[in-house]
Order: sequence, then C-alpha cells, then structure tokens
Amino acid sequence: MRYRLVKSATTVIYLCLLVLTWLFFDGGLDVRFGLGAVIVSGAWLVVTRMQIGHLLETYYDILSRLEVEIPLVMGMFLAGAAVFAAMYEQVKVIAALEFVAWTVVAIQYRRNRAKYEKQGHGPLPLGCWLSPPAEALVAGDLMLTSGRVAANLHESVGHGEMVIEEPNGDMKSFSSYMKDGLVLNPLNEIARASAESGYYIILRLNTAWTKEQKDQAAAIAHEMLVENAHWRDARNARRTKFICDLPLPQSTRDWLLAKTKASGYDWLGLFFGRLAKEHWTCIGACLELYRRLGIKTNQYGTGLLGLGSTIFDPIMPVRFLSDPALRMLSLEDKKVFEKH
Repeated sequence: MRYRLVKSATTVIYLCLLVLTWLFFDGGLDVRFGLGAVIVSGAWLVVTRMQIGHLLETYYDILSRLEVEIPLVMGMFLAGAAVFAAMYEQVKVIAALEFVAWTVVAIQYRRNRAKYEKQGHGPLPLGCWLSPPAEALVAGDLMLTSGRVAANLHESVGHGEMVIEEPNGDMKSFSSYMKDGLVLNPLNEIARASAESGYYIILRLNTAWTKEQKDQAAAIAHEMLVENAHWRDARNARRTKFICDLPLPQSTRDWLLAKTKASGYDWLGLFFGRLAKEHWTCIGACLELYRRLGIKTNQYGTGLLGLGSTIFDPIMPVRFLSDPALRMLSLEDKKVFEKH
C-alpha cells in the first residue's frame, strides 16, 4: 500500500509540474518571465531533489535517467535565464541559488554515472559478471539477456528467463517467447545462444531455494505450461470459428488465420505491464512463478497512479536490478566460482 501511495503522489506531482511548465511557456501564469522561470525551475528542483536518491540508484533504467536529465537541462536553462531577465534583485538572487543547486545535481549525476559502464544499449553497474557459464547458475536465478527488445528500449537487457531444476537434476530455462508462448528449454542451450548473440547477466535470490522449493518450482512451471497451452488452443479455436464464418474469399480467411494466431504470449502485457492469467510476457511468467512459490518481490505493472491500472507501465526486466529479493552476480562471484 505504501508503494502505491508514494507512486500515486509522485505521478500527481509530475502531472502538476507539467501543467505548471505548460502554463509558463504559454503565458498562462500571468507573471513576468523572470519570476515565472524561477517558480518553474524551483518546483522541478524540489521534486528532483526529493527523488534524486532513488533515481541515482536506478540509473540503469532509462526512465530514471530521463527523470533527472530533462528537469536538469530545463531547470538550469530557466534559472540561468532568470538571472539575466529578472527585473528585481531578489528574484535574481533566488535564480542564482537555484542554478547553483542544479549544478550540484549535475555533479551528483555525473559522479554516479561513473559507477556504471555501457553494455549493449544501456548501462550496467561496474563489476557485473557477464554471461557466466551455465554450470555457475542455480535454481531460482533470473537471467536477463540483451537482444532486439533491449535495443528497442535502449536498455542493457530486455528479456528474462528463470533457471529451473527438474527433480531428476536437469537444468532448464523457463520463459515466454513472442512466437512460442511459454517454454521450458535446456539451460545450457539458452545460455550459449544468449552469450553468442550478445550477453546476459544473472540476478540471484538472496535466500536460496531448498530442495522442496526447487521441486515445487519445477511443478509450477509445468502447470503453467499446461495452462498456457489450454489458453492458446481455446483462443485459436474461437478465432478460427469467427474468421471461417466471415463472408470472405478463402485466401483472405487463410491470411487472417495465419496473422492472428495466438502463440500464448501476452502482447498487451508487453506494453501495459499487466499480469494476465494463463498467458504472460517473459518477465511476467517469471514473476508469476515467483508469486506462486511465495517469493516476495517489488510490485510491478501497477500503472501510472499505482492503482493497478497497468496503463503505460510495462514491466521492464532492467528494473529487477533494484529488486530487494535479488542481487546481481558480480566479478567477486566469478572468483569464488573459479576457485571451486
């Protein structure tokens, strides 16, 4: 509840700031330029300073970077302009102080950026162990990979897989693919292919699974596979009946059947961040398995106001880097693994 309230309040504040900024540039504030610039710059400064700790910690998320960079550029411009344009000395002094405060934010942001290095299309924390061998992975690990989705999002990672250990000891990779829906593949094949096409990182649960939890996770994964197949078959049956009843040439009906066939992937969830029943995105499937197993994670896909609407709140895999239930495997973990 606290998370939802904080997110709701933050969203409302940002919306108010956008309205205030629009009114200023549109002349709706009915104040002189210098005073208006100080008011808008100061409002953005207060909100940015309130959020700066969280935004710097989540620097790897493009939205967090934008929430600093956009107000920073706009705030420094407005404060600097007010220093020269304001008619009253008091306003000039306030504008100068705001400019100094924005400079401090810029220095903090630049220093924080030095803690990260660019990997693929986005930053990752320094010391990250890239593409550890499959032998180093354990059940419950979350594999985040680079690839086409990461490139489109301008993020370091854009796809998620979960490591599953079968009761017989076989290691599998559990995820949902756009073309295939829910899948369970040999872990070594997925790890090798992901490393060859780019790289991947591993987020490990702070509390390792017991043997009972490993077996339960494997059973849940197979249950979800069955649920996903039933949903896909039922959805395709309804679509086939509807299209076949349309008064269209057979060639057109065949084209529609091919283009609208459901794979079991949640396309709406990809854009809106919802967690649907029986069909999921890649990271949505991993989250659902964690949930069914009783693993507590951050709340994701809660929507702009934190009220569960999911509107414009996609669950981006990179956000799991700040999830308190997980930690990133580092070069220190690599050293420990190589010793054994």
